[in-house]
Amino acid sequence: MSEGYPRAAASSQHVELPGRSLRRGCLSYTEVLAQSVSVIAPSTVPAAVLGLIYAKAGNATWVSLLLGMLGLVLVSCNINQFARRSASPGSLYSYIAQGLSPTAGVLGGWALLFGYMLTGMSTLCGFALIANVLLQQLFGLQLPVILLFLAGTLASFYVAYRDIRFSAKTMLAFEALALLFVLVLGGLIWWRSGVVVDLPQLTLEGGSLGGALSGVVLAVFAFSGFESSTALGEEAKDPLRTIPRSVIQSVVLAGAFFVVMAYVVVLGFRRTGLPLAENEAPVATLAVSIGWGALGNVLNVGILLSFFSCTLASINSTARILFAMANHGLISDAIGHAHASNRTPHVAVALSTLATFSVPTALVASGVGAFDAQGYFGTLCSFGFIVAYILISLAAGRYLRTLGELTPKAVAFAAGGVGFMLLPLLGSIGIPGSQLLPPPDGVTGVLVAVFALYMGAGTAWLALERLRRPDMIVQMQSAIDNVHLQFGLPEPALDAIGQDDERARP
Repeated sequence: MSEGYPRAAASSQHVELPGRSLRRGCLSYTEVLAQSVSVIAPSTVPAAVLGLIYAKAGNATWVSLLLGMLGLVLVSCNINQFARRSASPGSLYSYIAQGLSPTAGVLGGWALLFGYMLTGMSTLCGFALIANVLLQQLFGLQLPVILLFLAGTLASFYVAYRDIRFSAKTMLAFEALALLFVLVLGGLIWWRSGVVVDLPQLTLEGGSLGGALSGVVLAVFAFSGFESSTALGEEAKDPLRTIPRSVIQSVVLAGAFFVVMAYVVVLGFRRTGLPLAENEAPVATLAVSIGWGALGNVLNVGILLSFFSCTLASINSTARILFAMANHGLISDAIGHAHASNRTPHVAVALSTLATFSVPTALVASGVGAFDAQGYFGTLCSFGFIVAYILISLAAGRYLRTLGELTPKAVAFAAGGVGFMLLPLLGSIGIPGSQLLPPPDGVTGVLVAVFALYMGAGTAWLALERLRRPDMIVQMQSAIDNVHLQFGLPEPALDAIGQDDERARP
């Protein structure tokens, strides 16, 4: 490696270390796809989240979601430049390190951890909200939200701790049921509306470019986690084929579903005269309005399962990034242990579960409602994914250049991915003096500050750790080299990729 970095001895054959290896090659393509789809949790967007997007974008809601799909297709193409060549539990964190530098990789991983954890927290709030809706409708009961948080996280921990295949099959079954219920009910709502062409939506009546761009921030949240199957690099069968397919197909399938259901739900609410912006269960509300309230209850069961699946998938993704970071020497060695028989990252799973439960509980205990908390966490997690997606798009071009495989098409994808992700970034932080993208105020400004403080803390932690452990970056780079060598990446490419901003020898 350049600048005197020692290269770890590595072999093209994978060596399983006792207590350090996950269960290899156990997940089929469908099960890998289930991970990405479950973190997206597409059924929850029209059923529980669409009102948040509509509050910003109005009749341009479907445009926000379409823009989100198109932009994230570009990002997925950049991710797949890496996913077609190597795979590991490190997800985008290790890819960014390969393409840009170890420092960028660590900060990208720090942002990605934030995104996954906050996604799990948001869907845990949704789980509690829908659970109470069902309890009220069926039994006239309401349980404390914190008790429902505990039930959701304990169940998620059990499944994630036990077995990754069990997790994947559980997520696949639950999300498939939820999607079926939403599609059936959406078809009924459209049929009962008696309208095929909704001119206010097609002409974006009352909408604005600024509103649509603001909606893109939450649209990114709607798609966020589409890349989470990359965290299954060690556990997927034929990972260099199954993971890239799952990354791009999850975006396209979810995007088509979002656009159609946004159109149907906004149309349905217009026909009933009910307010959509503050509605906690839009599709179920429409089911009652057309006389299909019983089907709405069935739908809520599906949405409950979908929220649970997303919480579980987020814990799985968070745990595998922590597991990879620990085995790369970045964090405590204990977090990098795998269960002897289950072959799951059980310590990392426990930490992820604890964080997913503790933060929403503290917020609700302080007097914040679960619905508001769901929106706050949803906005916050978007910031983490935005940063990670910008970094991976920047990394893709440099990575291909080091391999001698950079093409005009790849440059266009990289530039397009960065350019698209700048839209929600600027929509979040604003531009001083701009009327189109004004700086945030109120709660949104506080959320931006929270994320900035989080990233600042991560940067400070990395700087201190590099002073305390000068060999940390060397260890991390060597571990990433080993992954590359397992997949046959040539040595000259490794030499080029190893050049980064950590040029001073330890």
